[in-house]
Amino acid sequence: MNKSAVKVRNVLERVGGFASAQELHLVLHRDQEAIGLTTVYRALQSLVADGAVDLIRREDGEALYRLCGDNHHHHLVCKSCGKTVEVPGGAIEKWALKAAHENGFRDIGHTAEIFGICSDC
Repeated sequence: MNKSAVKVRNVLERVGGFASAQELHLVLHRDQEAIGLTTVYRALQSLVADGAVDLIRREDGEALYRLCGDNHHHHLVCKSCGKTVEVPGGAIEKWALKAAHENGFRDIGHTAEIFGICSDC
């Protein structure tokens, strides 16, 4: 992991939840870290590719990032407050594999985010 990715990962750990690249860049800037927004995006792409960081897209398309758990999972995301809960995806996994095989696809991957309003909102 390169130096920039380590810095971004450390900020994600401090933030504790999902954050945009711009929010992470602002925290790094406040911490007096000389790192550009483009470098933050590159570091996040690397961390996502390595499986260290989850990426979800809000309904408006903005990418949000968070350190992820060890197991493959999906997310329930509150459209009001942004609360996010990791959920196992057993049924989604089976459906994705079945749909892919029925349509002749191989080497598949997927993501799933379910948006709604949490019980606190």
